[in-house]
Amino acid sequence: MASSPGTDRPPLRRDAEANRRRVLVAAREVFRERGVEASLSDIAAHAGLGLGTVYRRFSNKEELVDALFDDMVDTLAGAAEEGLADPDPWRGLVTSMEKACEVQAFDRGLREVMLGASAGPRRQAQILARITPTMDALISRAQEQGALRADVVPLDIPMIQLMVAAITDRTGQPDLWRRYLRLLLDGLRAEPGAASDLPEIAIGDTGFMAVLDESSAREARERTTR
Repeated sequence: MASSPGTDRPPLRRDAEANRRRVLVAAREVFRERGVEASLSDIAAHAGLGLGTVYRRFSNKEELVDALFDDMVDTLAGAAEEGLADPDPWRGLVTSMEKACEVQAFDRGLREVMLGASAGPRRQAQILARITPTMDALISRAQEQGALRADVVPLDIPMIQLMVAAITDRTGQPDLWRRYLRLLLDGLRAEPGAASDLPEIAIGDTGFMAVLDESSAREARERTTR
């Protein structure tokens, strides 16, 4: 078994590696539900492991978050590279964006942990350094194909992903982003074509106002505790 990328640590025994993956899975689930307040004790309990086992793998919460961040970057980079391998440039761009937005929507609590702490700017820079070259190539291919607007620039893509992520953050609806990504993708096309089929909105007007009220109240509570 290979050692972790970017480290000189020897490979872990099979059982130690299994425990490490178990901790990572538990941490992702706990952070998704509880955000930055979750502790290593919470994660150990969720994983069904002793706290000492967690500390043998990760000496503190920041080290655990770094490992989760590396996993997320690998996933995002893999989605971009898979899109670049698609022979259809437009389809490759679209599928890579969909997968990136799916990761962001699924792990919104984890994003809060990873990008909201003091290491946030460093981690954001790492994402850009790792993914920007592939994303630039995805954009160039789709423009050369004539499918993507010629005035789209690389920064537009993370901006769109940020807007889409806000839909999940504000409404708590994990799949609602798909509808609005489709609308934005139609706007990226170089030539108007057949409109995309939009996923239905699984929330009524009353429910929508309720989630916005709750979102505003949550933001107000967070501001008072900072």
